[in-house]
Amino acid sequence: MSREARDRAASGTSGDDERVWRLTYSELDPQEEGRREALCTLGNGYFATRGAAPESHADGVHYPGTYVAGCYNRLRDVVDGRVVDNESLVNLPNWLPMTFRVGDGPWFGTGATEVVEHHQELDLKRGLLLRRLLVRDPAGNLTSVTQRRFVHMELPHLAGLETTLVAENWSGPVTVRSGIDGGVHNGGVARYRHLDGHHLTGHRADEPSPDVVRIEVATRQSDIRVATAARTRCVRDGSPAEGTRRLVRLPEAIAHEITLDVGRGGELRVEKIAAIHTSRDPATDEPGADVLGWLDDAAGFDRLADRQAIAWSHLWERFDFDIDNAGLLRIIRLHVFHLLQTLSPHTVDLDTGIPARGLHGEAYRGHVFWDELFVFPVINLRLPVLARALLRYRHRRLPRARHAARAAGHPGAMYPWQSGGSGAEESPQLHVNPLSQRWIEDPTHRQRHIGLAVAYNVWQHYQATGDTEFLIDYGAEMMLEIAAFFASLASFDQATGRYSIRGVMGPDEFHTGYPGRDGEGIDDNAYTNVMAAWLFRRTADVLDSLAPQRARELREKLEIEDADLRRWDTLSRRLAVPFHGDGVISQFDGYAELAELDWAAYRARYGNIRRLDRILEAEGDNVNRYQASKQADVLMLFYLFSADELGALLHRLGYELRYDTIPRTIEYYLARTSHGSTLSAVVHAWVLARANRPQAMELFVEALNSDLADVQGGTTAEGIHLAAMAGTVDLLQRCFTGLETTGGTLRLNPQWPRELGPLRFSLRYQHNPITLHVAGRNVTVEVGEGGDPFRVSCGGDTVTLRPGETAEFTVAGS
Repeated sequence: MSREARDRAASGTSGDDERVWRLTYSELDPQEEGRREALCTLGNGYFATRGAAPESHADGVHYPGTYVAGCYNRLRDVVDGRVVDNESLVNLPNWLPMTFRVGDGPWFGTGATEVVEHHQELDLKRGLLLRRLLVRDPAGNLTSVTQRRFVHMELPHLAGLETTLVAENWSGPVTVRSGIDGGVHNGGVARYRHLDGHHLTGHRADEPSPDVVRIEVATRQSDIRVATAARTRCVRDGSPAEGTRRLVRLPEAIAHEITLDVGRGGELRVEKIAAIHTSRDPATDEPGADVLGWLDDAAGFDRLADRQAIAWSHLWERFDFDIDNAGLLRIIRLHVFHLLQTLSPHTVDLDTGIPARGLHGEAYRGHVFWDELFVFPVINLRLPVLARALLRYRHRRLPRARHAARAAGHPGAMYPWQSGGSGAEESPQLHVNPLSQRWIEDPTHRQRHIGLAVAYNVWQHYQATGDTEFLIDYGAEMMLEIAAFFASLASFDQATGRYSIRGVMGPDEFHTGYPGRDGEGIDDNAYTNVMAAWLFRRTADVLDSLAPQRARELREKLEIEDADLRRWDTLSRRLAVPFHGDGVISQFDGYAELAELDWAAYRARYGNIRRLDRILEAEGDNVNRYQASKQADVLMLFYLFSADELGALLHRLGYELRYDTIPRTIEYYLARTSHGSTLSAVVHAWVLARANRPQAMELFVEALNSDLADVQGGTTAEGIHLAAMAGTVDLLQRCFTGLETTGGTLRLNPQWPRELGPLRFSLRYQHNPITLHVAGRNVTVEVGEGGDPFRVSCGGDTVTLRPGETAEFTVAGS
């Protein structure tokens, strides 16, 4: 690439089309730096590096961080007199360090050099972070600095940083320092900093060749060996230049200092190519040798950047959306971009799940929650092989889930609320309220509904992909074991003639128990019970989908008797679902008897009351006393099921879903929800989309801005909210199009907002490449080559489409 082309790329002057592919920052703002670093993270599914400046270090403003998927370590602390241990995604050696100085002047980044101009862009199309600065040192030397950075999407172990210096008003020697910092620790989340964050040990630094430095470390408890190496080469005024190179060793860091003479107006380009390898990687020999092999084979920065652009173009062919609204399109692309940086084709070969905060920071310690429920719909319909691999993360941890169930006195499989490396329960025993600074028992492990999300994801993957092999080999076993566990939780209540599930927590997360019984859980959470009833009903479909021999083998292996199947069928008909008032579904038994909160008073007093639980605890009160929810709970049922599906489930349970039950229930909980989770806006936008379009659009916009505007007030710096990002994409692809994949049919019921213009995107349904064009109540389905005939249903019409065919539908109504 020519210098002119590089400058054009860095300046973003490629035309209007390029602007919707870029996230741009033109001014330095220390208060916003953490959020920008998270949003400018670059990754490839194997590892990711935050968008921290290469000359920076963790100082309260900046926080460099590099994370390899699935690289966890456990440390032990004494907290409030108790021994606790926490497993964390580990911040690994920083490959970025790059700085310079003119003559004997100060190093850039030490604070003595003035930044006169600053411009930064995240190029979503090509996976590049671009930065342009003009800096002035105390001697008045002006230097323009242009940087390009990638974490390679084709070559998963490689990353690159190109720094171009131009001597604007000076000539003479310039020294660049390029190295690796192994003296890092986990300190990116303020509320964790009082705990031990030093996960790395055994630092070994060396210089394997004249232009390469390397650091090898190991995690303290999990003993994962990690090697990071960096190759630095210089080009002066278009020609390779060696200069004088000096090796600098620090206690836990190593670098090369390279000094060259530059003429006035001259250019020095420094290319740094880095490689990362761990002992956890597949097909690895020895990490320290492997990183050198990658660097030996690595081309120069320009060639690698070209290959990077090609790799991203292939992903965008599958994942891009086309909308005639530049602002919306840019945010949707940003969300897709971060999804693909966390979960890419490289993830297929890794034993890793879906971290709730991506590979972008240390919040939630990098753990895997039920957030995958919001991510799978996007992946199932575009990269089913990736979705399959991510579901196998859960299957590999099925033995651990079985052990947890047995330890709790139950059969089947009890999946943990928070999962990490092994699949053990990683929910904290204690958590600190930042407002009161008090340590509080953390009972969130009672969110048993995580297993129901795993089962739901398995079934939806099968529905969207037709992957019978996955269902046979992995999915059916998980669903049946989860069903066995939930059946054991249900107890018969003689007074009501129904079965109850007691002592759990729902998706709400605020209610850990009843007043005076904190942490003991609540009874008959409507979401948990309806989802369990759905699972018990689906188990019959699962067994029917298997060949008789496989069904027999599974039943024998899992010791499922005819009596078990009869009990599951009974539970699908007799589980309790509480209602109150005029047909409103109760969040749990006794919810309506809780006190009402004076929402207006709390908003007037505190403004932001998203984390109402913390506010009340700091006041000496408890959210368990009130009809107050952090996020959607009952309303999750309207998110996961169509009205017809939910009506059929409730009818089977002996309840009727009246025509006004859904709007009454939505209205009731919308007035009692603090939206303390970024997922809340996604779910509420979904359930309001057909009944209250203006309010749905307001919540859709809030969901779009969850991280871009950091609506949670400082949390984005700790890592993006991956499920909320995927959820906004899913609102486009499924909610506003009415897209469902059930019963072997692709179903559509478009209600796309006309004010947003036409929508176009691609997907895959059961091996068929499809392009959808949606405008208002009209939809066109184009089928590519290479699939099989399949059914499409829309507006009461059902047709069979074959490869190469197109169908147009118009749904009657406003």
